Amino acid sequence: MLMAGAERRGGHGSGLAGRAQDGRADPVRSFDVPTKPRRGVLTPGILLLVIALAAVGYLVLRQGKPLLTGSGCQAGRGAAAVTLDPEQAAIAATIAGVAHRRSMPPHAVMVAYAAALQESKLHNLSYGDRDSVGVFQQRPSEGWGPARKLKDPVYASTRFFQALATVPDYLHKPVYRAAQAVQRSADGYAYIQYQPEAAALATDFTGRRAHAVWCWSAAPSPAKANLTAARQGLAHAFGPVGSHRAATPGDDPAMLVRAPRPTLGWAVAAWLVTHASSYGIHDVRYAGFRWQEASGSSGWTRDKGQTSPDVVRAS
Repeated sequence: MLMAGAERRGGHGSGLAGRAQDGRADPVRSFDVPTKPRRGVLTPGILLLVIALAAVGYLVLRQGKPLLTGSGCQAGRGAAAVTLDPEQAAIAATIAGVAHRRSMPPHAVMVAYAAALQESKLHNLSYGDRDSVGVFQQRPSEGWGPARKLKDPVYASTRFFQALATVPDYLHKPVYRAAQAVQRSADGYAYIQYQPEAAALATDFTGRRAHAVWCWSAAPSPAKANLTAARQGLAHAFGPVGSHRAATPGDDPAMLVRAPRPTLGWAVAAWLVTHASSYGIHDVRYAGFRWQEASGSSGWTRDKGQTSPDVVRAS
């Protein structure tokens, strides 16, 4: 089965910083050394500058790609907020979609997120330890499936949930134990560190917390949404969903997704928002709230014009 992923490789994805290069200082001649060395004193102004630079450095390390490129996503608000880069958010939404398709409970999604964060930092890697690939670093040689399929987050998530469902009483096991039962990592305790983040992401991406996921992008988007591809991608993750293309006079064509339950509706909305740049989606509406690409960093806002509370609309 799978050996430990990210802990062996030193981690991947956002939040990684380069390592400093060691160097040797030029030798100091004896007559260059002051006879009375002065002690360095940090003035209050310099101290504040050092603290500010340290805070910026922490944000770069923690948020990495979103901060540097101007594109990113956020799940949750306040102290519980988790900042993700676009790929991480899209994969998190896909994992939640596959869980819906397979009727897996939120605890299973937590386990999947903890495993994916440890193994790949929620990135779809084309490399890894020996023949490990994908978001869960699954190994073809250990029976997970062909590498080309494991590079598809939908397939990789499906295989993960299939294995998790066979773990006896996994719903009552701690997250790290359930993850280790599937992954069989060299260090099963490594998953513990991601349990709080996995719990928050599971609440947001499975739709148990409304309008909790949004994205923003600095890259130019297509003028017209590719709704056919978006419908296919959504069905690939969530399975058959009641979606169709519609147009009203004076409006652009839109994709309408029937969501009989609010949790499903918000999970679908999260998937659409996190994949918006891939399909040229500019606008998503659901349950009286609206996300717009033009002001994506502002999150969801009230939508007075939305009239179908059980339909997710994307255009």
